[in-house]
Amino acid sequence: MLIPAVSDQKDKLPSFPASAAAPREILILAFPGALLLDIAGPAQVFTLASDEHAARTGRPAYRLRTLSEAGGPVPTDTGIILSTEAWEADAAPDTLIVPGGDTVRQEEENAALLAWLSATAGRARRTASVCMGTFLLAAAGLLDGRRATTHWAECGNLAARYPTLRVETDPIFVRDGTVWSSAGVTAGIDLALALVEEDLGHAVALAVAQSLVVFLKRPGGQAQFSRLLAAQSADRQGDFEALHAWIGDNLTADLRIEALAERVAMSPRSFARAYAARCGTTPARAVEALRLEAARRMLTETGTPVARIASRCGFGDEERMRRAFLRQLGVSPSNYRRQFGPGIEA
Repeated sequence: MLIPAVSDQKDKLPSFPASAAAPREILILAFPGALLLDIAGPAQVFTLASDEHAARTGRPAYRLRTLSEAGGPVPTDTGIILSTEAWEADAAPDTLIVPGGDTVRQEEENAALLAWLSATAGRARRTASVCMGTFLLAAAGLLDGRRATTHWAECGNLAARYPTLRVETDPIFVRDGTVWSSAGVTAGIDLALALVEEDLGHAVALAVAQSLVVFLKRPGGQAQFSRLLAAQSADRQGDFEALHAWIGDNLTADLRIEALAERVAMSPRSFARAYAARCGTTPARAVEALRLEAARRMLTETGTPVARIASRCGFGDEERMRRAFLRQLGVSPSNYRRQFGPGIEA
């Protein structure tokens, strides 16, 4: 079940007015093999936001620093080497950003890093992880009893390794009190835009998104993994690739099993058996997932009335779509829009 990406008020967030004269300090952790985009994506967002704020107020909003255990050059997963400063034992940043990467597994055993993370996060206004960086926050004890997310392919691993967490597999980022976590790689840009919006307002965050030519400033509850892509990935032999593409383009068509079977020249019984074997789900569930995904996009990106969205996405009527939302997401379409479509009324 999708849980909204909002704070549960576990922590009282310190006040930090956007008019503050001193730039907020953003510390980004680096370690050998860290994913470059996990670092560069948020860094670019904060840099552009700082410049935008300075253009509007005459004051930069942020000061960025990249830190590592010993300082000096640190190679990333791409081979590109970052210049870093050695971390200070008493660092007290506004925001601490923790990236991921395949070498996270080794860093989970780095006692010095985990101790520094725990102490520094305790002094920071907020702490955020990108992708597999969530594993480091968990290893440092910063996520005990909290909700969190990570790359969709690692959510099961995260839940198994750290059972005190409440792992959310769907959202692109989750906020629980002063701790934020995001899904894979580019979701770090979405998370950073949300942090900027919290600090400096919607207009600045939108200006940064436009500057980055980001297709959409996605809300935290946006699904991190396309249902069409999921279906195609599950269908490893590609038997139903054309069918999935057709369904995505024809959500209002007759998508009952008999009609789908006819499109692939199979009997309904053979089609149902083959589809379940190849894709790991039933055709009916796959169709509902694709319709839900389309409806979620329309709810967060447009002001189209809910009833019209239900019709355009093939649900037929608003009540059928409402039941599908409650069954799959635990929230009604109207509440989903209120939570994840800022400024759009249901």
